[in-house]
Amino acid sequence: MDGQCDTANLTGTIGTGGGGAAGSVEVTLVLTNNGTTACALQGWPGVSFVGDGNGTQLGKAAEFDRSTPHPTVNLAPGGTATAPLKIAQALNYSTSDCQPKPADGFRVYPPGSKESLFVKDADVTACTSDSISLLTVGALVQG
Repeated sequence: MDGQCDTANLTGTIGTGGGGAAGSVEVTLVLTNNGTTACALQGWPGVSFVGDGNGTQLGKAAEFDRSTPHPTVNLAPGGTATAPLKIAQALNYSTSDCQPKPADGFRVYPPGSKESLFVKDADVTACTSDSISLLTVGALVQG
């Protein structure tokens, strides 16, 4: 078993996902090991919208989809792990309930880490209200 991936050696990107249902879109969160040694990730990444050009969290963090398998993913240098990320459309909610705001992307905490990384995605709108969760993330799998 490889040691846990160091957040400093990971980069995140948003890849295409499995489409979406009415009112939501599914993308793929991709974490890449840029380190020189193999490492492991296991579980669900913490994900939230960030904005204001300074990493301010917008709204509620993602809920975990615990129905997905969560194997230990061993990442060789250059290897990737992926997790499905479902994004509900802010337009599904009234403006007063949602308080929509364009986001700069996502803050991602790899499982077990207290350090986060930023994943740019300027094509998303967050609800700044803490009562609405637009994000649902599945467990990381080999990608």
